[in-house]
Parts: sequence; structure tokens; C-alpha cells
Amino acid sequence: MCDIKKFLAPVHSSLRRIIELIDANAQGIALIVDQKHRLLATVTDGDIRRAMLAGLGMDSKITELLQHRTAAGRPPPVTAPKGTPAQWLLSVMRTYSLRHIPLLDEQGRVVDLALLSEFAGDLALPVTAVVMAGGYGKRLRPLTDSTPKPMLPVGDRPLLERIVGHLKDSGINRILMTTHYKPEQITRHFGDGHDFGVDISYLEEDRPMGTAGALKHAVEGSGPLLVINGDILTGLDFRAMLEFHNDNHADMTIAVRRVENQLPYGVIEAQGAEVISITEKPLFHYLANAGIYLLKRQVCDYIPEGSAFGMTDLIERLLHDNRKVIGFLVREYWKDIGKPEDYKQAQLDHTERKVS
Repeated sequence: MCDIKKFLAPVHSSLRRIIELIDANAQGIALIVDQKHRLLATVTDGDIRRAMLAGLGMDSKITELLQHRTAAGRPPPVTAPKGTPAQWLLSVMRTYSLRHIPLLDEQGRVVDLALLSEFAGDLALPVTAVVMAGGYGKRLRPLTDSTPKPMLPVGDRPLLERIVGHLKDSGINRILMTTHYKPEQITRHFGDGHDFGVDISYLEEDRPMGTAGALKHAVEGSGPLLVINGDILTGLDFRAMLEFHNDNHADMTIAVRRVENQLPYGVIEAQGAEVISITEKPLFHYLANAGIYLLKRQVCDYIPEGSAFGMTDLIERLLHDNRKVIGFLVREYWKDIGKPEDYKQAQLDHTERKVS
């Protein structure tokens, strides 16, 4: 049995409290209960990210999320009586792609939580990671004059080694690295990946093929492709991203970050010479591309053979063809190490243990 208290939250909880609970139990779920611990609803990591994308703030009440979810027609949680045989629970989890099933007593009170990880261990994800590690890193010169950007150290390890370690810890064991600039430093360090607990293969590009061009050659395996730029330091939950991707039946899922930009001056709205309104130092909100993508392998059919092709080009083709492209909100640590100030901040963040 698990420590069920790690999963229970009262219905008056805020989103902030639910996020803290989900992060602490590391199972991607919170159980919303009444004062007698009777189950009212379940809230997953994906529910939280959808709510934040819809504009709910950290101090919003969880009841707002539940109302929004009910309006969207989401089905009630799958539950089972306490004492249900583990074999039956595992069968239901595999049939409906569930990671958890709350176990209830006769009064509907939560007494336990069946976890897929307890029945089947920490299963490897059916995903091949493609790490784009071929860039020149021109903005980081002179640091990159003799070292490819992904091999620059963050703390005591290269950035690329930290990416590989995070993929392994997430259950992703098959990795394809695309290389171009000083590839021998990367291949010599990682070899076939055995020493790092993963299976690494390489695609050396004679010329840069863009962020999507190399995917045409990622043919081994049958599961989705996780594409990540080789200059990103992040704690993103890849398991949660895959679950979100599958739940939404998406062709491509793009990791996105919420960005705010405040103009330092007032903005005038005018019709001709006539001023209609003025807004003092307006604050604009954007969703920015975080450089991490999860996609079905069939999507690679949209990529032309033998020519440079960017991920933006691929996304535009998918949208033009009415394929389903969704956003997955990054609420974990994230840093694009593209400029000297970014690299300096990443070093400081590592020192302050903001990222492992």
C-alpha cells in the first residue's frame, strides 16, 4: 500500500497546493476528497497544465479547474473497490492507458491508490529521443571555438550529458544524436551509450538539415519521437508529456513556456489622427516554443528528403493539413543556453540546486 496521505487534497485547495502535492508524490496525480475522505475527483499533471494554458492562475481554486473540465465533457475517474486483485487492476490500466486507480471502501472513501509503477516497475517509455547536437554555438564564442555547444560544462558535467541523464531517468533508453560541428568530441565522450545506461546512435550531417530534416532518418522503432535541442537544460517531465500527448490523440505536441513582456512606455490606439485610447506600459503574454517536441513517426512523411527543413516548417505543414498539434506547458525548470548570459545563469542555477 502507498502512503495515501501524499495524494489527498481538500476541495477548497488552490492550484498551487495541488501542484506542490503532485510534485511531492512524483506520481502525477492528486485525489480531491471531502472532509470524510470520500473521493470527489482526480486531478492529473495534464489537467493542471491544461488549466494553466486556459488562463487559471496559481491561486485559482481547484473547483474552477473541475468546472472547466466538466464543461469539456471529461469522464469521471476509473476507480475500484479495495481488495481488487492486482492482476485485474493491471489489466484495466493497460487497456485504458492508466497510471493510477483509486481504491475505495464501501462508503466511497479513498483507502489506497493502485500505481502502475508498483505492478510493472518503472517501465521504459516506448519513445526514441532525437537530440539535436550539431549547432555551431556562434553566440557563445570564444567558448565554442574548440568545443561544441552541447559539450560545454554545466557544473561538473557537459550539458549534453545532463540531457542524456534526464532522458534515462525518465525511462527513455533509445537516443539518436544528430551531429555536425566537431562531432568527434561527442561520439568519443558517449560512445554507444553503454556507460550511461542508454543506447546511443549518431547521424552526422554533412550540412545542417534543420531541426526537422534529420527526423527523416530516425526510422528504427515504432513509438513516438521526442525531439529536444541540444542546448536546453530542463527538468521537464517527459512521462507527463507523453501521457498528455496520448490523451489528446495528438500528431505533435510542442512544449511551450508562458512569457511576459512589458513595454516600457504607453501604447496609443488611434484612428487616423484621433487618439482613441492609451494603455500605460501594457503587459503582453505569449506562449513561446521551448524547443522540445513529441510527434508520431508518421509525421515524418511531411519532411522532404535531402533538404534543410525546420521544425517551424513541419508545424506549418501539419496545421495546413488539419493535423492535431497541441501545446504542453512547461512549468518545470527550463533554460535555453544560447547566449553568454544564459550560460552564466545556468551555472548559477546549478550551484543553487535549481536543476540537477
